[in-house]
Amino acid sequence: MRQIVLDTETTGLEYRQGHRIIEIGCVELIDRRRTNRHFHQYINPEREIDDGAFGVHGISNEFLADKPAFRDIAGDFMDFIRGCELIIHNAPFDIGFLNNELELLGPEWGAIEDVAGVIDTLLLARERHPGQKNSLDALCQRYHVDNSQREQHGALLDAQILLDVYLNMTGGQVTLSLDDGDDTSHDYSTKIRQLDPDRPPLRVIHPGTEELAAHERRLKNIQEISGGKCIWLTDSIDSQE
Repeated sequence: MRQIVLDTETTGLEYRQGHRIIEIGCVELIDRRRTNRHFHQYINPEREIDDGAFGVHGISNEFLADKPAFRDIAGDFMDFIRGCELIIHNAPFDIGFLNNELELLGPEWGAIEDVAGVIDTLLLARERHPGQKNSLDALCQRYHVDNSQREQHGALLDAQILLDVYLNMTGGQVTLSLDDGDDTSHDYSTKIRQLDPDRPPLRVIHPGTEELAAHERRLKNIQEISGGKCIWLTDSIDSQE
């Protein structure tokens, strides 16, 4: 399974008002493992950047003056994403801008959806965390993803951060390796750890009154946020009936 985590930066918030893409960042996943392949390109939008947008990403008109236009990189970009599944946070925003760029080039370029599938991680986050903040920064905090370098938005940096968030949000740990090395040479499925039959019994520590009360408050909070779908509270109620 080939997936591409994608992010863009733009001259403003609305392509219908003539705003354009100024940066594209893509990072490749194969079978939920990051590869060394990525696509990163700054783009001359052939128009001025709004002050508000500059305050977000810090990319200036002067910096982009000698960068290629979208028409000059469109072929390489489309080839890179062709046949993949795109992973985007707030996908309608990025897809809208990308399809607008393709439309400006001509009908023969089609649309992003013609060459790739799309997963919106914002929708996924809202399903998993209803009623909570689901911005990329909020998800980084929730899933303990380091975003300390994100003083300003950047397409490639945000794609790299979103990759870690997506893997944590959809599956948690994605490798059996306990270190940073390559674990492809190990066959973990055939290794069974035998426990010592003479081992002492495990110590059981029971929760105190305050801990039990805090636990109940937490469950009730989840029950309210999820609209009555807290399965732990339901199981607790059912077990008492």
